[in-house]
Amino acid sequence: MALRKFLKSFGYAAAGVAYSLRTQRNMRVHFAAALLALALALYFQISARDLVPVLFAVTLVIMAEMINTAIEAVVDLYVQTEHPLARIAKDVAAGAVLVAALNSIAVAIVVFYPYLAR
Repeated sequence: MALRKFLKSFGYAAAGVAYSLRTQRNMRVHFAAALLALALALYFQISARDLVPVLFAVTLVIMAEMINTAIEAVVDLYVQTEHPLARIAKDVAAGAVLVAALNSIAVAIVVFYPYLAR
């Protein structure tokens, strides 16, 4: 019974990822960038030590985009008209994605530059 419940929770989580990919253009953009980063990592055969920050940066961006999507959905559920606090919630969530994306660019530069410079 507990195993069934546990496995069911994975299904819900997978549905959340699928929903984000299906409905959010920026999620698809970030996912494509993540695949590109991982392809470059394989192409350059970067070390495990260099791969770890890339994986963390990729994960952070994907997570931030999903949290942003969830916040936007909750705000839209409860707010039917324009409200300054709703705008702040959405803008701050989008800002978190921007910060994560800028971090991933910095990580990509630091990790991949030595490989590209060769």
